[in-house]
Amino acid sequence: MPADTRRRIWVNRLSHASSPYLLQHRDNPVDWWEWGDEAFAEAERRDVPVLLSVGYAACHWCHVMAHESFEDEAVAAYMNENFVSVKVDREERPDVDAVYMEAVQALTGHGGWPMTVFLTPDGKPFYAGTYYPPQPYHGMPSFRQVLEAVAGAWQDRRGEVDDAAQEIASRLAGPRIEAAGVAPSAERLAMGVQRLASTFDHEHGGFGSAPKFPPSMVLEFLLRHHARTGDENALSMAQVTGERMARGGIYDQLGGGFARYSVDHAWVVPHFEKMLYDNALLLRAYTHLWRATGSELAGRVVRETAEFMIRDLRTPEGAFASALDADSPDPEDGHPAEGAAYVWTPAQMSQVLDADDAAWAMELFGVTESGTFERGASTLQLAADPDDWERWARVRRELHAAREKRPQPERDDKIVSAWNGLAVAALAEAGALLDEPSWIEAAVDCADVLVRLHLDDRGRMRRVSRDGTAGAADGVLDDYGDVAEGFLTLLAVTGEPAWLALSEQLLEVVLTRFADGAGGFFDTADDATDVRLAGVRRPQDPTDNAVPSGWSAAAGALLTFSAYTGSARHREAAEAALGVYDALAAQAPRFAGWGMSVAEAWHAGPIEVAVVGDPADDRTRVLHHAALRHPSPGAAVTVGDTNEVEAAAVPLLRDRPLVDDAPAAYVCRQFTCLRPTNDPGELASQMSTS
Repeated sequence: MPADTRRRIWVNRLSHASSPYLLQHRDNPVDWWEWGDEAFAEAERRDVPVLLSVGYAACHWCHVMAHESFEDEAVAAYMNENFVSVKVDREERPDVDAVYMEAVQALTGHGGWPMTVFLTPDGKPFYAGTYYPPQPYHGMPSFRQVLEAVAGAWQDRRGEVDDAAQEIASRLAGPRIEAAGVAPSAERLAMGVQRLASTFDHEHGGFGSAPKFPPSMVLEFLLRHHARTGDENALSMAQVTGERMARGGIYDQLGGGFARYSVDHAWVVPHFEKMLYDNALLLRAYTHLWRATGSELAGRVVRETAEFMIRDLRTPEGAFASALDADSPDPEDGHPAEGAAYVWTPAQMSQVLDADDAAWAMELFGVTESGTFERGASTLQLAADPDDWERWARVRRELHAAREKRPQPERDDKIVSAWNGLAVAALAEAGALLDEPSWIEAAVDCADVLVRLHLDDRGRMRRVSRDGTAGAADGVLDDYGDVAEGFLTLLAVTGEPAWLALSEQLLEVVLTRFADGAGGFFDTADDATDVRLAGVRRPQDPTDNAVPSGWSAAAGALLTFSAYTGSARHREAAEAALGVYDALAAQAPRFAGWGMSVAEAWHAGPIEVAVVGDPADDRTRVLHHAALRHPSPGAAVTVGDTNEVEAAAVPLLRDRPLVDDAPAAYVCRQFTCLRPTNDPGELASQMSTS
């Protein structure tokens, strides 16, 4: 086939993808296919293996492997001759990623991206790895060597390949996860705190050693545990970690928002990609840290992170983009470099600021001649508060404006349902607590996009959209759980009953399509599990990693919904799902942060607070704000005027009259209520003792 004809085929095959990651590869000389029946049918027709390459748009090493191997004409020609090459965005197809990452970890003992897996035409993995260099390096074979070895085995030792594929598939199809059926006891949650304390870094915060990832869900658990029990050690770990991260290079001192992780144990040098999910989760965690402590630093981080999300991640539709890349063109030579948009040398600061301000800023932000990063550049840190806040604000604005003139990282602008659900919850709650109505408006706008673009005519969710068009991939469990959580948070903040009805619709799908029949959940719906994945393993994972697992997200939304409605069905489903966290709390609490947070809410009730009165009445607003400001774990709060028909749509508000013709708050636990009160102080006291 003439080269020009082949080029038109492979260019067009990814050119209409909904994933920016796939679009990054549309000009590779590799004859890429998207995941789907056509690719596997082609592998069957040609009798060649499938080469599955999985990554995401903001992945630094994915870019490296693309430049080194996928853009190499000779390597691409070999791939085209011997394989059907399939490119997958792990963020768009987390089900594909989960199944084959389990295979990679089983075969190599570790995982990561880019992920490279070789499959039979029926989808069974037989060899796998992650990044492969263009030349052999420190005992690691080159990518070309791997390709030749796999192709040779396929052609000459097919029986061995088939046996390996069958053995791996059998191992992956092992026993399913079973929930214990009972939420973790209070003692078990306390054990989780003790286990976390055993790996806590008292000097720098966080848990374990480098690399360090922001423990957003663990922070949430620690804050909820302190609120319920008064455990000062839990609060101290949350405070130290929150402060050290906020003062480190992992936090963008000029633009707000957090990078994905720190390559060192002291939060100095980040991996510079900025993900929506990290920032949404940390925005909520810092909001709760501010609520618990009144920390000015935590409050500042909340404001700056919310502003970053709205300024840099908001899409024209009104939702939020997935990520900003780690790499951008270096201002000096134009070559892509990690962190180029963010780091500073003394000379660069002196070009922007006058001599006095430059010297002051370099000392304040830790910018030195030797640097903390590469080629004498420094990440910006804030070891101590400035002695002049007005000067700091001015200098920060000037530096940020100058930084914006540099080449900026690419933005992955696909809208992921689950991550936008997290953003809705975080912005709505932060806006309510810090009295920023524009943040609540941004949360409502985002939720409206999810309803308009991501909910189809059957009431089912799509995983992603881009440029106003929904993608083909079905929503997975965390999409339903996190979006339901976001909608229920909007109910708490706005009192609008439509959000309760929408969350009920999503949770009905969770209970009927994702339940495993033993108290837990699968990650994919029973009518939307890819046939090839089902032949290997239907994905199911209750552990929290970078985001809440679908399992824990569903448990949390089910529990909150039951508090608003009194539904025993939803509460029992939540309790059964929480059973798996009994063992995880003791064995691996760093990977059960959201699950344990939901268990804290279960032990707290959660408390239900119905505020009745005209929402425009200042007395109603004061009561509502007092309820939202209380740190009781997972409290279900809503507000409504019982004279309006819509109030009946929220069962928690039914039959709640005004008291002495004045707005009142009813504090309840499983719909058994204390005496209603008009006094915000009494309301807070009741929430603390109920």
